[in-house]
Amino acid sequence: MSNNNNTSAPRDAQWREDLRKRLTAKERTAIARVKMPELDPQYRVTCNEEVNQGINAEQAVIEASRCMDCPDPQCVTGCPVNINIPGFIKNIERGDFHAAAVVLKETSALPAVCGRVCPQEKQCESRCIYHKMKKEPVAIGYLERFAADTERLSGNIAQPTIADKNGIKVAVVGSGPAGLSFAGDMAKRGFSVTVFEALHEIGGVLKYGIPEFRLPNAVVEVEIDGLRAMGVEFIKDCIVGKTLTYDDLHEMGFKGIFVASGAGLPRFMGIPGENLNGVMSSNEYLTRVNLMGAGRADWDTPVLQGKRVAVIGGGNTAMDSVRTARRMGAETVMIIYRRSEAEMPARVEEVKHAKEEGVQFLTLHNPIEYKADDKGRVSTMLVQKMELGEPDADGRRSPVAIEGAIEEIPVDLVIVSVGVSPNPLIPNAISQLETSRRGTIVVDESTMQSSLDDLYAGGDIVRGGATVILAMGDGRRAAASMAEALSK
Repeated sequence: MSNNNNTSAPRDAQWREDLRKRLTAKERTAIARVKMPELDPQYRVTCNEEVNQGINAEQAVIEASRCMDCPDPQCVTGCPVNINIPGFIKNIERGDFHAAAVVLKETSALPAVCGRVCPQEKQCESRCIYHKMKKEPVAIGYLERFAADTERLSGNIAQPTIADKNGIKVAVVGSGPAGLSFAGDMAKRGFSVTVFEALHEIGGVLKYGIPEFRLPNAVVEVEIDGLRAMGVEFIKDCIVGKTLTYDDLHEMGFKGIFVASGAGLPRFMGIPGENLNGVMSSNEYLTRVNLMGAGRADWDTPVLQGKRVAVIGGGNTAMDSVRTARRMGAETVMIIYRRSEAEMPARVEEVKHAKEEGVQFLTLHNPIEYKADDKGRVSTMLVQKMELGEPDADGRRSPVAIEGAIEEIPVDLVIVSVGVSPNPLIPNAISQLETSRRGTIVVDESTMQSSLDDLYAGGDIVRGGATVILAMGDGRRAAASMAEALSK
C-alpha cells in the first residue's frame, strides 16, 4: 500500500498566494477539517504498516489556511513543550514546508513522533478558537506530522542553532521521550550529552511500547539521528544503577544527571489465576513483539499467541495490545474495561481504529478470576458486570458491581494493561534520593530537580504514567533548570 503523504508543493506559488489573499475570516471557518487517509481495516490487520497514511501537500495547505492566526493563541498554552503552533502552520500555508519544520524543531526534538501519538484533542487542539464556533479544531497534529515527514522525505534535515561547546558533561538515564527531549535541549545549549539506555535499541517506550502500525521505527530513527547530528552520544546495553553507579557517573566527569528511566514495572489486579500460563502484562507482550521481533519469520523470540484474546484496560496501551493481538492472528479480540467507553483514557482515534479492526468492547465489565484448562493454561475468565455510581475524586463516575451479575467468557490469552509503576532501579540504587510512597522520584515541579542537587528527573519515573508529550515537557523544563544551575 502506498503512503498518501505527497510532499511536493501544491500546484504553484501563485495558487498559494491567491488562496491566502482571497480568504476572509468567514471563508476560513467555512473550510471543512481535513480527513486523514487510512489503510483499509481488512488489509491493515494482516500487517504492521502504518494505519494513518498522512495528508498530502495540497490538503496541508488548505488545512493550514483554516488557522485564524489568533493574537493570543491558546493552542500554544495547551502544548506541554510550547511549540509555536501558528508559526509553523502559517509557513505551511505559505508553502514553505522546510521553514515549518525549522519552527517545530525550535522547541520539539520529536515532531514526527508527536504528530502521530500525542493526544492533540486533549491538548493543543482542545484550546483552538474553533471550539467556540462549534466547529472542528484545526488539525494541528496532522499538520505537525506533515511538516516533519516532508522534511524527512526530502533529505534536507534542518538542524537547530547549537551554542559553542561549554565543556560541561551531562548524563541522561533512559532514551524515551523525556530523555531525548532533555538531550536535545542541552545539546543546543552547548553541553556534552551522553544518553545511557538499558536496552539494545534507542527510543525507550517509542520502540518497545508503541507498535509500528502507529509509530514506525524508521520515523523514530530519523529523530534520533537528528540528535546524533547535534552531538548527542548514545550508549546502549548499559543499566545505570547496575552497570554504572551514581558515583561512577561522577567519576566519569558528569556534572548533571537527568533520570528518565520510565515506568517499566507492570501492575496486576491481584485476582485469582493471574499467575496462570496465558496471562501476561502488556509490557511484556508489546516488548516481545515490538522490540524483540516475536512473530516475525526471521526472529526466534517466543510469545504466547491465542485465538480468543482478552485485554484488560482502556488506555492507549490496551488498544495497542489488542490491535497487536489481532495482527498476530487472534480470531476474537476483546477489550474488558470496568467503566463505560466515555471514561476510557485511550485516544478517540485509537478506539475508532480498534473497532474498525473487529475488536469487541466489553465495557462495564471487570475480571474477578481466571481459570485453567487441564494443562494449566488460562481457558476462561469470570467477569463482574458493573454500573456507574457516583463520581470519584477525579470526576470520573466510579464503577459499582451489580450483585449476582457474573459472566464466564472463554479465553486462551489474557493481556493485563491496567497501569504501570515506576522503574525502581534508580531509586533503590541511590539511597539518599527522596521518593514518594508510589516509588516515584520526588522533584520540584517547576525545575524537575530532585533532593540531590545534581540529579533531575522527568517522565514516568516522576509522574508514574505520562503521555509522550508530557514527558517531553518534563525534559525541557529540566534542561532549562539544569543549564542555568550549571552555568553559574
